Amino acid sequence: MTLRVQSAGLLTTVQDLGRSGHQQEGVPEGGAMDAFAHRMAALLVGNDERDAALEITLVGPSIVFERETLIALTGADLTATIDGRAMRLWRAAVVQEGTTLSFAQARAGCRAYLAVAGGIDVPLVLGSRSTYIRAGLGGMSGRALRGGDVLNIGTPPPLSMRIGAALRQPAQGSVAVGGWGAGASMRPAYTSAPTIRLIEGSHTRELSPNSRTQLTDGVFRLSPHCDRQGFRLEGPTLELMQPLELISEAVTFGTMQLPPGGAPIILMADRQTTGGYPRIANVATVDLPLMAQLKPGDSLRFTFISLDEAQRLYLAREREITQVKRAIELRHAH
Repeated sequence: MTLRVQSAGLLTTVQDLGRSGHQQEGVPEGGAMDAFAHRMAALLVGNDERDAALEITLVGPSIVFERETLIALTGADLTATIDGRAMRLWRAAVVQEGTTLSFAQARAGCRAYLAVAGGIDVPLVLGSRSTYIRAGLGGMSGRALRGGDVLNIGTPPPLSMRIGAALRQPAQGSVAVGGWGAGASMRPAYTSAPTIRLIEGSHTRELSPNSRTQLTDGVFRLSPHCDRQGFRLEGPTLELMQPLELISEAVTFGTMQLPPGGAPIILMADRQTTGGYPRIANVATVDLPLMAQLKPGDSLRFTFISLDEAQRLYLAREREITQVKRAIELRHAH
């Protein structure tokens, strides 16, 4: 089966959960910016969480399904429609051969994720199908999608076949949407003005007392200089108590660095593998989806939590995802 891209949108790429195990060679992990939305989309169509999907940024593409296909759309609300009919998010749906998925304006969030049963079938590069545009790795020839591209879909697993069969029975029109999905209570509360939880970094205590206060009391905005590698923040200028001479060390998704100009940078999915700027904080993993859904001009505040609390929140989220996976498997066991 295939998908045909009529128009590509602003930035639509093939992503999975990243290219792990190669950072020592200078290869970034990459992968979906909002890993939670990506994982949920995969589970809703019966895929493995690591199967490749499409990451759609702000202005969505127009995609024609050339065969009947089981899909799920999660993440940002980019006003998706199937042949002009509103597409419900966070639910599985069967779309008919020849139907077109389109998008209009962004209502909430920045990045949506389209999973198809069987996953997007592009070649593995260093163990991942994720697109890393800076190096031309993975995805569709290492680049964003273009109009005219045709994407192959892998073989749907048995669970996907059962989900599709259950949805196909009451189908009316070009799309049949499941009556169940990921509940609102477990989905991240995407907003253009979130409060992001931080844990201390290696150099948090090197901030001046005034800057430490500004970091948690001030309001920051995403500058126009934001991409999948990192988000530069505008707002209070932060300072260290004294200059630091640092050797480059490993950084991670959510590391907050402080360059000499005093404007913090939060590293994102396509971050470099090491960095030499002071690491003044780290975004708690549970809040990375909120960061991933911000766009230039959005505002945010920060608050510190303990490492123990961050780990508790992470484990609670993982238990919720496991429960969703098991519930889907039980619902479609036969």
